[in-house]
Amino acid sequence: MSASEHNDGLKRCTWPGEDPLYVTYHDTEWGVPDWDDRALFEKLILDGFQAGLSWITILRKRDRFREVFDGFEPGRIVRYGPDKIEALMTDAGIVRNRSKIEATIGNARGYLEIMEDGGFSNYLWGFVDGEALQNRCRTSADVPPETPLSKALSKDLKARGFRFCGPTIVYAFMQAVGMVNDHLIDCHRHDACAALAKRPE
Repeated sequence: MSASEHNDGLKRCTWPGEDPLYVTYHDTEWGVPDWDDRALFEKLILDGFQAGLSWITILRKRDRFREVFDGFEPGRIVRYGPDKIEALMTDAGIVRNRSKIEATIGNARGYLEIMEDGGFSNYLWGFVDGEALQNRCRTSADVPPETPLSKALSKDLKARGFRFCGPTIVYAFMQAVGMVNDHLIDCHRHDACAALAKRPE
């Protein structure tokens, strides 16, 4: 299905539908290149929590996630112990999955190690040579669920101790943070995101 025209006259990718929260996310965040280390960590973790769920479910809980996970500051998350894990498991405002919560702590350790070795943003963007890949998909059916590149990044993250970062999760992450521009070619956000492909000087 090609981009759909909304009541405001703008054509958009089909996946946000008419949900106002989803449309705003599509128009302001999804596909915009993100170069911030901590923000990239947050998005990777939230994509991991999405596994088996829909992204709108995570989006609706995102503020609470940020609150209980200390703003997704890895230096704080890495110190979580059994009491904190149990508290998170009783919080209905997030996805209560012990494996994903424990993986977040381990992923924070991996993040801190990568930060000592040149930075998380530099590490991730190095997989696309520092510039967002530009796809020109005409329909949602043209957008792949994963790519050889997402498989390579997934494999490397796992080797560094990360969990809940399979190739499909990683590709969704790459789309969200603008490492790849998968807005449909006739979506009003495609060209806007393409113009942001390079890191600002």
